[in-house]
Amino acid sequence: MKRKIMSLTFFILMLSFSIGGTFLLGFVMNEQKDKLGNQALLVAKTVSQLPELKTYIANNNFNEATKHINPVVEEIRDINGAQYIVVLDMQRRKYSHPNTEEIGQFSQSGDLNAAFSEHYYTSIAHGEHGDMVRAFVPIMSKEGRQIGVVVVGYSVLTVAELLQSIQTELMITILLSLFFSAWGAHTLGLHMKKQMFGLEPHEIAKMYVERTETFNAMHEGIIAIDNDLTITIFNEKACDILGVHEQPSTLIGKKIFTVLPDTRLPEILELDHPIFNRELYINDHSIMSNRIPIQVNGKTVGAVAMFKDRTEVKKLAEELTGVKAFVQALRVQTHEHKNKLHTIAGLLQLGHHDQALSYLTQVKEEHDEITNFLNERIKNENISGLLLSKISYAKEQGILLEIDRESRLTTFPNNLDHHDFVILFGNLIENAFDALRDVQVEEKIIHVSVDEDEDVLAILVTDNGIGMTNEVKAHIFDNGYSTKENKGRGIGLFLIKEIVQKGKGEIEVISEPNKGTSFLITFYYT
Repeated sequence: MKRKIMSLTFFILMLSFSIGGTFLLGFVMNEQKDKLGNQALLVAKTVSQLPELKTYIANNNFNEATKHINPVVEEIRDINGAQYIVVLDMQRRKYSHPNTEEIGQFSQSGDLNAAFSEHYYTSIAHGEHGDMVRAFVPIMSKEGRQIGVVVVGYSVLTVAELLQSIQTELMITILLSLFFSAWGAHTLGLHMKKQMFGLEPHEIAKMYVERTETFNAMHEGIIAIDNDLTITIFNEKACDILGVHEQPSTLIGKKIFTVLPDTRLPEILELDHPIFNRELYINDHSIMSNRIPIQVNGKTVGAVAMFKDRTEVKKLAEELTGVKAFVQALRVQTHEHKNKLHTIAGLLQLGHHDQALSYLTQVKEEHDEITNFLNERIKNENISGLLLSKISYAKEQGILLEIDRESRLTTFPNNLDHHDFVILFGNLIENAFDALRDVQVEEKIIHVSVDEDEDVLAILVTDNGIGMTNEVKAHIFDNGYSTKENKGRGIGLFLIKEIVQKGKGEIEVISEPNKGTSFLITFYYT
């Protein structure tokens, strides 16, 4: 394999040198033409300014003029190495030429037309003996009238002639190119062998196929990108979860933003640290993700995301705030009903039948009132059940949990569902319970209000508990931050912040030490 790599590398390097040499040769040829053109134009201007030249042409004495003009012009031609210098009058008659037989002849060249209109220019003529760079300069009399034209020609070296002129330098360059090509091929071959861990190409291909099939067999979505935000891994489960209707193999090599415009994976490259168990809303799908930077030799070279559909982890979220609350509510209600039954039994044993009946009626009316209110105004049984359980628990704790009778909740904001609101209400009310647990006030009160109209949904939870300082307020939404010493706390308000951000809402906290706290959350339907 090493020999094949070296041979291929040597061929590529030599091909590169050949192509580069061809372009360089073309550049040198063009540079030669430009240089000769400038030189020809300079010589032509010099000849056109000779006083004796102007005088003899203006006198219209051709024989006398050629005796003096041609020797002077030929001397200038020899000095400057021009192929020819031709002086013409306005009838295109030649006053000078290297070939004396041409003197007195009339030029038929079409390139002269512009020169007889007082134009300075150069051109390239293609003849039997190769290319010729020619310069055309008008001859002006002392009175400013054109009386003739000077034409200067330089022969352009052919490729063979040019190579012959630099044959020593060319041979040195070829030998050095061969040497460095061989050395580069050998070095590159060793480097590639090392980079591929000594594996053969078919072994690498086999590993790639096995890796791809392994990722596709997983029950989690996996997406990986490099530092250029190019997708390197995109398995089938990721396509299923995110609703991407393309084959995973066609996504490799694309930019992540062209496939998932709202992805949050690139931010891991900036943060350079992992984020675990974060709920995200991507491509209209709610997922629970772990995003981790990919590091090689201590340097971040990309990022990978592993995620599940949020429906698979909804039970976990409800366990955090909802399910435990319902279990606790059953315990509280059981305890409450036992107390009420003991009260009724005691009244009956004492013979106070009317008082027992009145108490029973009062309990039933209170229960029916709050149950009917929740069923009519809160159009989701999960949230109704949660609020009812919190009311019962508050009574057991000696807390009055008031729900504004004008409250109403019929729809959820975009990107949110009842699971989010179970977490939202559960954590806000539990936070209020904590604030009232150690406070000494005459009456402990928690007030909950849900105000809904066509454009806005506003949730307000207030308490008259211990309140917070500005320093505590600045950190309450940080993951893991808590003023309590218990481990595992400090996630409730962080989850609330995540839900509010996902629903594109706003949250406002008003608190004063020893006076209480208010949380106002606002979502906009428009």
